[in-house]
Amino acid sequence: MLDWQDLQIFLEVTRHPRLADAARRLGLDHSTLSRRTRRFEQKLNTQLFERSTHGYRLTEAGAQLRAHAEQMARHASDAVESLSDQNLSLDGQIRLGVTEGFGTWVIAPLLSAFCQRHPGVTLDLLTLPRVVNLSRHEADLAITIERPSNPGMVVASLCRYRLRLYASDTYARRYGLPQRLDQLARHRLVGYVDDLLFSDQLNYLDPLLATEIQGDAQPHFALRSTSVTTQFTATLSGTGLGILPCFMATERKSLSALLEQEVDIVRQFWITARQEQRQLTRVRLLWDFLREALELNQAFLMGEDDQLIIPPV
Repeated sequence: MLDWQDLQIFLEVTRHPRLADAARRLGLDHSTLSRRTRRFEQKLNTQLFERSTHGYRLTEAGAQLRAHAEQMARHASDAVESLSDQNLSLDGQIRLGVTEGFGTWVIAPLLSAFCQRHPGVTLDLLTLPRVVNLSRHEADLAITIERPSNPGMVVASLCRYRLRLYASDTYARRYGLPQRLDQLARHRLVGYVDDLLFSDQLNYLDPLLATEIQGDAQPHFALRSTSVTTQFTATLSGTGLGILPCFMATERKSLSALLEQEVDIVRQFWITARQEQRQLTRVRLLWDFLREALELNQAFLMGEDDQLIIPPV
């Protein structure tokens, strides 16, 4: 017979490959958690993890078990919700996953109004340079830059936003500014690490540079980062020219948008939740709040206004 607690521990380790992180989440010490995972493997007579200095990685057998364990966890969660009338509760926890820049610069300030409206709700805001996995219960709601196609998910368009090419006053004094798009490759650039992009939607510079590079000339990236916040800081300090969301750059008077006719990039955010979570009152309220708050700020997101509007409490 499988012990449900063993499965819960197993799932936590799969979600946090560094054992210390999983132990902290479970309220166990590192050595106890290590013993529990090994004992579980012995019960099953199967190796579930490959252990290394970098953490725990699932074996093929472990990946198979995770799929079943996650399904069991979903059923258990659904049962608890339906039996305890939590669907009607305005108390409890909501975990919202969102991309790093949007979460930090837009969502976090807006949520101050939601928190005041619903003081019994605890919000966990996951601002990450990757896509949050709702199927693995990493969050209740997710805001993504690509439309999710997972079955069993409720998906809606959230808002559009604009990105432009920016330079700081410091950069302009040091290196001058491109006057035409075909001069862009001669300048110092700030951008993403190509092979670590979590979405093709973030590949802004390549299409702009591809048709403008002549001969053997290659663009020079002074700095590349997986973090858009780091790119913003680097652009602001004069490291190079960077393509940034208007919602990050418009308020900074020391940043200027360049080549606005040629570099006018519009992207979209989507909001999604698992069907069962979307039915919870607290999740539905946050869903509706975000859509209304971002509709109110469409001009700001498109770079047509320089002030974020916080909804009234």
